[in-house]
Amino acid sequence: MSLPAGEPAAGSWQAVRTSELMQLVAAAARVPGGRPRVLAVDGRGGSGKSTLAERLRREAARSAVLHTDDLAWHEPLFGWGHLLARVLEPLRRGEPVRFQPPAWARHGREGAIEVPAGLDLVIVEGTGASQRVVAPLVDTAIWVQADFAEAERRGIERDVAEGVNGDREQAIAFWRDWMAAELRFFDEQRPWERADAIVAGTPTIPLGADEWAVASPSLRTSPPAAVNLRPLRCFAVHDKS
Repeated sequence: MSLPAGEPAAGSWQAVRTSELMQLVAAAARVPGGRPRVLAVDGRGGSGKSTLAERLRREAARSAVLHTDDLAWHEPLFGWGHLLARVLEPLRRGEPVRFQPPAWARHGREGAIEVPAGLDLVIVEGTGASQRVVAPLVDTAIWVQADFAEAERRGIERDVAEGVNGDREQAIAFWRDWMAAELRFFDEQRPWERADAIVAGTPTIPLGADEWAVASPSLRTSPPAAVNLRPLRCFAVHDKS
């Protein structure tokens, strides 16, 4: 697996079923009753985060996936962490969320990000999902490690197929700019050092249909951050429509 300079290769890989991965997630941190576990699935663009998040969501009957792309829409690259915090704070208090990011109103996007109360699991999926500004609000974090060139290829092919970011030439130009910003962001953030589990997003070992390659041990170098929630009289509300 080819990785950017500064990102260490994970340890030995083991085949783990999705249900077993969920058990690892649950064991990583105790969550008090009355609110959902907040699981961040972080990784580079095109690494396979969305696929992993959806498979994990299916393991919990009362669960939802929050895509950071909805918060990042028309925001500066990686400059939306404060918006994610506004979603996670009420969730951590067991409250429902309904939040319209300010860029939605400015650019005519209707609806809001909505997450109901009473869930057992909320998965925050996206590049930068476990960034430091929200680390105290995240119970468990997964870093999806992927081959750098393959992640770029996937991202470009996905954008071209979906008609996002223009034609192929424009999509390639966008991804060159995106990945330059992403490299700077992750070089400073080093989210793999806060991850409770490392999952391979590109092939490393033979796997069954419901298996993931999980590194043992993880690359975590720091203990989970403590959280101090400030009381609010009203809650902010977020999720995609």
